[in-house]
Amino acid sequence: MDNEQTTDQFPVQVQVNDADVSERYANFCRVTGSPEELMIDFGLNPQPVGIPKDPIKITQRVVINFYTAKRLLAALQMSVQRHETVFGVLEVDVQKRIQQPVGVIDSPTLLGS
Repeated sequence: MDNEQTTDQFPVQVQVNDADVSERYANFCRVTGSPEELMIDFGLNPQPVGIPKDPIKITQRVVINFYTAKRLLAALQMSVQRHETVFGVLEVDVQKRIQQPVGVIDSPTLLGS
């Protein structure tokens, strides 16, 4: 019993080997799925404003089960929340972002500035 409580109180540190990882930038994602899994496609949209005239090229696909998807959702939610706490709310509507007047910063003032 004591071992179970210790595990619940202190997260287990999982070791990861990322020596062979490759990185790609993506500004587009699409999520599709089946009853068993989700497919998350990533790509680069060269025309982020308006409707792209050419198809967006998908460069990476990640297939995950719904349990992993739920853990990923929680991790992303926590990360975005931390970012917004420091830098201000992220506007996901591109049209609203490009209409913001030049010089206006929608983030809290940093201490010592």
